[in-house]
Amino acid sequence: MIHCLHYANVSVGTPALSFLVALDTGSDRFWLPCDCLSCVSGLITSNGQEIDFNIYSPNTSSTSSKVPCSSAMCKQRGKCSSSQSDCPYQVRYLSNGTSSTGVLVEDILHLTTDDNKTRPVEANITFGCGKVQTGSFLYGAAPNGLFGLGMDDISVPSILAKEKLASNAFSMCFGNDGLGRISFGDKGSSDQGETPFNLRQSHPTYIVSITQINVGGKAGDLVFNAIFDSGTSFTYLNDPAYTLISDSFNTLALEKRHATNSSNFPFDYCYELSSNQTSIKPPEVNLTMKGGDPFFVNDPIVVTTLQGIPVYCLGVVKSDNVNIIGQNFMTGYRIVFDREKMVLGWKASDCYNNTLPANPPTAIPPTLAGNGN
Repeated sequence: MIHCLHYANVSVGTPALSFLVALDTGSDRFWLPCDCLSCVSGLITSNGQEIDFNIYSPNTSSTSSKVPCSSAMCKQRGKCSSSQSDCPYQVRYLSNGTSSTGVLVEDILHLTTDDNKTRPVEANITFGCGKVQTGSFLYGAAPNGLFGLGMDDISVPSILAKEKLASNAFSMCFGNDGLGRISFGDKGSSDQGETPFNLRQSHPTYIVSITQINVGGKAGDLVFNAIFDSGTSFTYLNDPAYTLISDSFNTLALEKRHATNSSNFPFDYCYELSSNQTSIKPPEVNLTMKGGDPFFVNDPIVVTTLQGIPVYCLGVVKSDNVNIIGQNFMTGYRIVFDREKMVLGWKASDCYNNTLPANPPTAIPPTLAGNGN
């Protein structure tokens, strides 16, 4: 069983080349496969379509320049032989053995405005020339680059705000049909739900506080923190939150529970569907955020097949440590990451009134984001 992330086609360099990058609010660095020693050059989708990827090279873009170790954007100066050396970077992710390594470069990211008179915007962006990818990046996850959207000053939203090209906010919309939008400078609307970010001083991320889990109308008061991470396909919870939501869901599920024995299958709570079953009515799952605004989960289940039997599963994975609200819980919402007010916003949306399509290709396994430079 494989689930998709959301991806966007971004245009970089002169002449412009297009890259299909994974959108990740759980990490900061934007990187592209570049002058590759270990990269993916293409993939075959589940319907047999072959996709060939562009590989970036500073030598073929007339607007590209290397970033020296003396730059304020260089975070790994300790690995530099001199102040004028090419600045190295390495990002390690939570997915086992997954990383991207290379040098920093600067080039133009081509954007468009979303007002009535659409016009091009050229943004000078510092990003990773990713020469070596490891782990899940070699097996389908973010095969053509990763678009880090975190809070650090190296992320694209931070650079756009610093250069006054957009307000220090952005939104991502996750449509029920699998399509979506990302819009820089979007602060949302006055009628959206909101909750403040619970910031950590060492490495601020999009962490919020959840005060209640409601399953099937039965509320359980429980305060815990979780990061909203578009780079994680599913929602990960540790105890006691995991036990509360899964036990409540299991008690209310109408179908027979299916025994899942595979260690490679992420979900513990799955239920068998009959051959003539035409609809599914799983228990509703809702969250209450700090401040009291409700967050109704539109898509808490995953439908798949196990041992030839059609099943639906509660799309929550048991975590040993971190709590992550993954992409599946964001479905049906425009999620606003307002870094000026330091709040997370959300409003139900079909995603067709925003801009910049973010299309998820099929047969792409998930990647978990982590910290790095």
